[in-house]
Amino acid sequence: MNVPLNDLQNPLETFSTFVELLSYRAENQPQQKAYTFLRDGEIEETSLTFQELDQKARAIATNLQSVGATNQRALLLYPPGLEFITAFLGCLYAGVVAVPAYPPRPNMKLSRLLAIVKDAEAMFVLTTKSLLANLENRFVEDAELATMRCLSTDDIDNNLSLDWQQPRLSGDSLAFLQYTSGSTGTPKGVMVSHGNLLCNQIAIARGFKHTQKTSHVIWLPLFHDMGLIGNVLQSLYLGTPSILMSPVAFLQRPLRWLQAISRYQATTSGGPNFAYDLCVSKITPEQRATLDLSSWDVAFNGAEPVRAETLENFANYFACCGFRREAFYPCYGMAEATLFITGGLKNDPPVLYPVDGAALEENRVVGVAKPKEGTKVIVSCGQTWLDEKIAIADPTTLTKCPDGKVGEIWVHGTSVAAGYWQRPEQTQETFQAYLTDTREGPFLRTGDLGFLQDGELFITGRLKDVIIIRGQNHYPQDIELTVQKSHPALRPNCGAAFTIEQKGQQRLVIVQEVERVYLRRLNVAEVVGNITEAVAANHGLQVYATVLIRPGSIPKTSSGKIQRQACKRGFLDHSLNVVEDWSESPEEKAKFQQLEADVNSLLAKVQAGDSTFRELNVKESA
Repeated sequence: MNVPLNDLQNPLETFSTFVELLSYRAENQPQQKAYTFLRDGEIEETSLTFQELDQKARAIATNLQSVGATNQRALLLYPPGLEFITAFLGCLYAGVVAVPAYPPRPNMKLSRLLAIVKDAEAMFVLTTKSLLANLENRFVEDAELATMRCLSTDDIDNNLSLDWQQPRLSGDSLAFLQYTSGSTGTPKGVMVSHGNLLCNQIAIARGFKHTQKTSHVIWLPLFHDMGLIGNVLQSLYLGTPSILMSPVAFLQRPLRWLQAISRYQATTSGGPNFAYDLCVSKITPEQRATLDLSSWDVAFNGAEPVRAETLENFANYFACCGFRREAFYPCYGMAEATLFITGGLKNDPPVLYPVDGAALEENRVVGVAKPKEGTKVIVSCGQTWLDEKIAIADPTTLTKCPDGKVGEIWVHGTSVAAGYWQRPEQTQETFQAYLTDTREGPFLRTGDLGFLQDGELFITGRLKDVIIIRGQNHYPQDIELTVQKSHPALRPNCGAAFTIEQKGQQRLVIVQEVERVYLRRLNVAEVVGNITEAVAANHGLQVYATVLIRPGSIPKTSSGKIQRQACKRGFLDHSLNVVEDWSESPEEKAKFQQLEADVNSLLAKVQAGDSTFRELNVKESA
């Protein structure tokens, strides 16, 4: 549903920066609670009104201006909590370009953080007083990090807010650098402007049909676009309350997420597939009986692709709590488009489209009236909003795909960012694509595959992740789902399928986490056998190598997406946290096992004093 930007009547939509927006909230809703953080996902620890938020942001901005940080890049390294929000807004108030990132854990390598610092040329680090000393000690390990100036923002005097100097900002001013998750390569800084942010907030509000009665519950990481833009900034845009908890609190006890929705009668919350799957598998019927989810009317799912089975299982399991399947809101977005690209119609059930699986592997879309064996059900991620436009393009010829053909998803609109920070060649390649047959453009090349049907966008996979064996396309997420269902010892949403070249051929490799409770009693032969049989039966493929790894060790993005290319690199350089590695081909494995048996037999005979070996030893000594 495209709505021209100049047709929007809401006075909020006349603002050009988030500084103007927060100032407006502080003036018009000073005592209304904006954000509340739940310690351990359960106990209210801290909260901020819009007036307090504005005051803290001004004080932080004054401090940053006093040290010459205006127009510079500042790395934000914060634990879960409200301090990240005040620091981010403080950067906006100071005209400082914020660079959100994840604070390094103790023993965690600094390679990704260093890559971001080098790329952004960040000179400042903002953090909390409790983390400051540890970060300074860690940064000494690297000469480039050691030169950065570290500042704590949670102990800044609020009275400094009186000295704040408003910077010159416009809608085109750079607000922050959103570094990509790095699922397929080196992290790149997406240049997000104030105008991009505000346009995307309008699109989210309209797509989700948010109102002044909307309230959020958030467990997603705040340094990631889904948590920051889709939840924190959307709440600020709406002037409505948000309840926050740490991702760890949710992962340790998924019940906490739904308890918070129930307790605060939240209307909007969500996450990727795995969050909903985790609730179904970990929340008991007794715990479920304590929940009231009737207020939840936007349960967004931003995974690509959204799984029909995930929606069905969650809706069935929590229907008795008042959850309605119509609340599910599959959507699609990415950092390069600020966040939100497409979403469905609120209060309508998700649109499911059964297609012929074999045809899909040939990039053809063939609808199936009556689902049968080989049918694949794809979930729509909705339609565009505001001025966004989508084209499905052939990634090789760069021409527009005909109807019924899978191609690369290209996006045009005001929410699309300007490009990657100081990467002109990659910016031109990704953000300035034109269709060679119609000359339409510029488009953002998303790298995602999909198709349009009756105005609805359907995601089928990631261009760089598609597995091609013997000329046939296979989507890794389908193989990964087959693997995870093959044995109870395998963790859901924690596997990767990819190919490597072996003797001139592409061969399939599976990397899969094992459930913790199975580590001590893992029947490796049974698990690998189940995986091999299931993949052969469902996809007609031979598994070349299966690597079972420890729980929590598979490379993922900050939003929980599997980093298949990182898994591939880990497999090739032997850096995965392996429980058991079945990495040889069947022929090589058999030879190895026979050799191992022969060696063991020889050793046993030597140890038993076999005369043959004593005689051989004498001859060799002579």
